[in-house]
Amino acid sequence: MEAEQINRNIGKKIKELRNLNRLTQQELADRTELTKGYISQLEHGLVAPSVVTLLDLIECLGTTPSEFFREAQPDQVVFSEEGFFEKIDEGGNSIQWIVPSAQKNQMEPLLVTLQPHQELFRHEAHEGEEFGYVLSGKIRLHLGDRKFTVKGGESFYFPSDTGHYIENTTARPARFIWVSTPPTF
Repeated sequence: MEAEQINRNIGKKIKELRNLNRLTQQELADRTELTKGYISQLEHGLVAPSVVTLLDLIECLGTTPSEFFREAQPDQVVFSEEGFFEKIDEGGNSIQWIVPSAQKNQMEPLLVTLQPHQELFRHEAHEGEEFGYVLSGKIRLHLGDRKFTVKGGESFYFPSDTGHYIENTTARPARFIWVSTPPTF
């Protein structure tokens, strides 16, 4: 990376931290015994600070050198089958977590293959919502005392405030995507 680009990156990061700390250029200048003009030039990548000056700025901005120079990793957006986590239960039913570590998110999408004449664990009433889309086959959704048949190409959606579970009453496997919020699996 060329020196001008490094200076621009440092200046951009200093400006971001200054704004995050709700400091004006003058306030940062006063804290670091620099001039407002120098802070402005620094933020625009027009000057290169000495190591001592940069360390002083980093400290005044409430961070550490390792945090300051750490490259932010963007959140992963696309997930492939190689990263899925799969659990196969004693009935041969497959549950794949298709967004690894989704438990930290607000939604948890699963890809489920439910074998013939099997049911997926029963859930007591809890906070949240459930959504599903049947890719192939047919399932029976039990929602309290009510039962719904959902076929390939159809979806379901309900609040999770009633006990619920899904079963496959047919002789063929059923595949569906199940999304719950908050994550419960």
